[in-house]
Amino acid sequence: MKILSIQSSVAYGHVGNSAAVFPLQRLGHEVWPVFTVHFSNHTGYGAWRGPLLAPADVAAVVTGIAERGVLGSCDAVLSGYQGSPEIADVIVSAVEQVKAANPAATYTCDPVMGNATSGCFVDPAIPPIIRERVVPVADIITPNQFELGFLTDTSPLSLAETLASADLARAMGPSTVLVTSVLSGSDPEGTIGMLAVDGDGAWLVETPRLPMKANGSGDVTAALFTAHLHETGSPATALARTASSIFAVLEQTHASGERELRLIAAQDAIADPACEFEVVQVR
Repeated sequence: MKILSIQSSVAYGHVGNSAAVFPLQRLGHEVWPVFTVHFSNHTGYGAWRGPLLAPADVAAVVTGIAERGVLGSCDAVLSGYQGSPEIADVIVSAVEQVKAANPAATYTCDPVMGNATSGCFVDPAIPPIIRERVVPVADIITPNQFELGFLTDTSPLSLAETLASADLARAMGPSTVLVTSVLSGSDPEGTIGMLAVDGDGAWLVETPRLPMKANGSGDVTAALFTAHLHETGSPATALARTASSIFAVLEQTHASGERELRLIAAQDAIADPACEFEVVQVR
């Protein structure tokens, strides 16, 4: 499988392409990373250095790949942190080019905007553009519960509300919605859910909730789910494999006491997790 991945890059740590590329490669996939920013570290540290890449420069990289004549072999486009509002047009153009060359290719949008704890942490101009311009051309979106609420102008708190919001998101264009963090108030204590919804049903997996903040975990989740869904064609199977691998990464990261994801240490568990969490069909 070949994946064009357009998102951020950091030199230190693991977010954006610096989180997504290695797990995909460890699964045996070819990745063509295109950077939207190149920072010293993720912005959660409060201080960072490095450039937001100009949209024209990001587009030039995509053009250069297209000039190699390889877009017809691209199976999926993946996007994450955009950096600036103008990057949206670059992403949409890249998706159009790939799908023109390979109509079977899919586009996964990780609509990176913020979370319930931190609120919105991107340029305020970006979320409306993602909602109005980018999400409608996506096949798969991978919002957290906060981002799902913004996209659909809802405030999903229960499982039923999250399912309803996911249906509203699907009505915007995507055929599949993966909600990467679901807290419903009725969860078993100490757990967190992940929900996959498509036209055939909805599936929920619950894993232990670790007492840590893990920047980049959503980027890894979007990448793994995209790959597993392509390979299996089953949202339920893709959800189970993704949840099992990402929990293994988080478990090793928490045990290490380090702030950055332990992707290298957890690479065998990414490829072949020791346990697979049970997925329950909820609709």
